Amino acid sequence: MSLTVHLSHLLALLVAGLAQGIEGSLRGQDPGPQPLELKEVFTLFQIRYNRSYSHPAEHARRLDIFARNLAKAQQLQEEDLGTAEFGVTPFSDLTEEEFGQLYGHQRVAGEAPSVSQKVGSEEWGQSVPPTCDWRKEAGIISSIRNQQNCNCCWAMAAAGNIEALWAIKYHQSLEVSVQELLDCDRCGNGCKGGFVWDAFLTVLNNSGLASDKDYPFKGNSKPHRCLAKKHKKVAWIQDFIMLQPCEQSIARYLATQGPITVTINMKLLQQYQKGVIKATPTTCDPQLVDHSVLLVGFGKSKSAEGRQAEAVSSWSHPHPRYSIPYWILKNSWGANWGEEGYFRLHRGSNTCGITKYPFTARLDKPVKKHQVSCPP
Repeated sequence: MSLTVHLSHLLALLVAGLAQGIEGSLRGQDPGPQPLELKEVFTLFQIRYNRSYSHPAEHARRLDIFARNLAKAQQLQEEDLGTAEFGVTPFSDLTEEEFGQLYGHQRVAGEAPSVSQKVGSEEWGQSVPPTCDWRKEAGIISSIRNQQNCNCCWAMAAAGNIEALWAIKYHQSLEVSVQELLDCDRCGNGCKGGFVWDAFLTVLNNSGLASDKDYPFKGNSKPHRCLAKKHKKVAWIQDFIMLQPCEQSIARYLATQGPITVTINMKLLQQYQKGVIKATPTTCDPQLVDHSVLLVGFGKSKSAEGRQAEAVSSWSHPHPRYSIPYWILKNSWGANWGEEGYFRLHRGSNTCGITKYPFTARLDKPVKKHQVSCPP
């Protein structure tokens, strides 16, 4: 058993017995001295995610935040209507405000740009298949990226959209430059945030996009240091469109055309481990969207999915064993988060605002201009 798997298993075992006591202490009951188990769990968390703190006061502060996040995870577990499991994640030592500043982007003030809101006529009339997962087609979905401390989910989602559509249309796998989208962005704010349409406008303004190999991701952005002209272009887009805010239309377009970008409320993702999130508008407001990701598929959970009775901890509840429709989404927080970098949201209830801003590029290679000459 690898060290990573062993640590994750220990964390799960120790956390199971902690959350109820922590929740009680945070509600005003006298906690007394902090339990040894909590400190052990926090130590394992630090080892698992390579965390260290500059001085004892900061360590104590992060331990307190960690305890509060465990209690919050328990609450989410009790409220969720799907099969999602919440608990220790790479973000368990961050406050909600810190998490939002580092990994989301500012919420849209007003409306998205007035682009044509339509679904391609070529897919009207086609039925929606029961399942769709573009990850199963080799070379379509690029590897999981990690935005680290750069607030660039918008650029990574747009890059993933272009890569997938390019592979589907031209049978050519590639990874495009996220760094170019950051350095050459005129509308967004680089690592301080932006929107997927900012990325698409950048590609149009630069007449294409370089490869990640030639123009690699560095996790920062340098205003007025755009190096787009120094690198060969490997992908181009014709324009971009916003789909109708309807889950059935989104599913049909996804199945017939390819992955699209969506922007959701990421509030529940800080504590998310795995499973299908089914939230209510109260627990995950669909209007307050602040995180862009790539929608790569959909399906239904098998009736046997969910926590089995013998695996239910003292702080979780068994989910009903019935089929739950879901979306599959590719995140940009590394493969150690969620379901190997992916997560699932309930499909059919606009969970966390998935229908608010469904955008996708439309691709086309540049047309070569023919030389015109006077006949002799």
